[in-house]
Amino acid sequence: MRDRRVALVWAAFVVVASVSCVLVLRRPDRLADLHIYYGALSDLHSGRQLYEYAAANGGPFTYPPFAALVLGPITAVSEGVLQGIWLVATCAAVVAIAGAVGVALTTRQSRRPLVVAVAATVLMLSAPVQSNLRFGQVSIFIVLLALLDGMGVVPPRLRGMLVGVAAAIKLTPLLFVVYFLVTGRYRDAGRAVATFVGCAGLAAIVLPGESWTYWTEAVRQTSRIGNLASLGNQSVHGMLLRVGVDESALPLLWAALVALICAAALLRARHLTLEGRPGHAAVLVGCATVAASPVSWTHHQVWPVLAAMLLIGASGVTQRVAGAALLTAMVVSLGAVLSPASMRPGVQFLFENARAVGVCLLCLVGFGGVAVAAARTNRWPAGGSGWLRVGVTATVAVAFFAVQPLPAGADPTFKAYTLDDVVNPRYFFVCRGPVECAAYGTGAPVTFGTRAEKTKVRVNGVVSPQVARLEYYSAPGGAPRVIPLLDAYPGTRTFSFRSANMAQGRLRAYASDGQPIATYDDELAAALRAATW
Repeated sequence: MRDRRVALVWAAFVVVASVSCVLVLRRPDRLADLHIYYGALSDLHSGRQLYEYAAANGGPFTYPPFAALVLGPITAVSEGVLQGIWLVATCAAVVAIAGAVGVALTTRQSRRPLVVAVAATVLMLSAPVQSNLRFGQVSIFIVLLALLDGMGVVPPRLRGMLVGVAAAIKLTPLLFVVYFLVTGRYRDAGRAVATFVGCAGLAAIVLPGESWTYWTEAVRQTSRIGNLASLGNQSVHGMLLRVGVDESALPLLWAALVALICAAALLRARHLTLEGRPGHAAVLVGCATVAASPVSWTHHQVWPVLAAMLLIGASGVTQRVAGAALLTAMVVSLGAVLSPASMRPGVQFLFENARAVGVCLLCLVGFGGVAVAAARTNRWPAGGSGWLRVGVTATVAVAFFAVQPLPAGADPTFKAYTLDDVVNPRYFFVCRGPVECAAYGTGAPVTFGTRAEKTKVRVNGVVSPQVARLEYYSAPGGAPRVIPLLDAYPGTRTFSFRSANMAQGRLRAYASDGQPIATYDDELAAALRAATW
């Protein structure tokens, strides 16, 4: 019976993996990051500069030069063949990671095949793995190298080397060197550092110009990576940017929070290692890298999925509920799915940042560290009382966010469109062309329409001649956004912008003397409710 269940779960994995790969290959922008690797390395082989490359979508090569050496062979085949190989390799890496999770979850050999199959299927369904497939990312392989080394499953003489190689390709695994030190794995830490330096040195010999450019310039240019305030960046740094922290205070606050999170995670990881749970410890350190890195896109966030599965496999209602909540956030985008129900901007902000908040809590609590300490003093009841306490805590947390306004600048979805965008009917849909726009005006200061999409709402319309300035407020107390008024057609000024949620949105029009002449709040909400989802 158990063998049959294992076979069924693996069959489900194959179906999910196959469908995912087919859907990826049908996308016009399929494996966009792999395309960047391929294009950048092709240019490099042709004598051009690695860090001057930009793909058609503007994406540059952002990894250390050693990554170019490791990825160099991919240009030996056509890009179409490479895409198929890469997708298969990504699925294989998922299976390997699931095998490591199976070792951490159970010591019973008879149960392990089923646990591994379930873990692989859950991983494949998660947003981070789907993102790795969609973009053709190296992140899944970095996680595999660091996890195997962190768990200590490689031969003793090689331990630390995988982390060194992973860090030479992508810097974030360097936190594992600190983990090796705090757990007394000094030789592993030494091998990791030596391997990292050796890989960087090899790249400097083979690619001296690129190495100089990266270590003196590119490594500090985070703007090359993209808009760090966007919702895809679920790190502490990204969340602080969305909160709207003052630019002068941001570095110090970010550094303090990262130090606290990493210290708590490493301390708990040390305890887990002493308890004989190196898998839990390695995953916890990996989660700390997600929280601490300035940039943690969705494809970087494989670690929290592993943590969620380990929590679900633990004993105790609190940890299992926490694991289920974290896994839910890692499989679906709560901000998109629950936006129709989250009419308070504070709750919407919580949903949109659920992954960042979940990872931070995981690192600070440390796989139930607080719960275990409380249980030892009989302050954390088990059974039904545990469920009650979890429910009360969750309700209080949501209620707290429910009364909060959306922080100023906390809507990374917001964008106001310019004259160059007028020709795009997706952005300007109320009226298109001088005749249509001239007839659209109703005599009101502002005449607008809305269009709701999965993760954003678009607003556009026209303004009367008396309007000199148009502002949009995403929430009470938030800073206003100035909406450009575009002279797209003779005698007509139009506008267009997008935002995450209009539930608390407000448009305000001003005359040339600075006096407000019209405010639209309830109408915006009504238009949102009437829009087609």
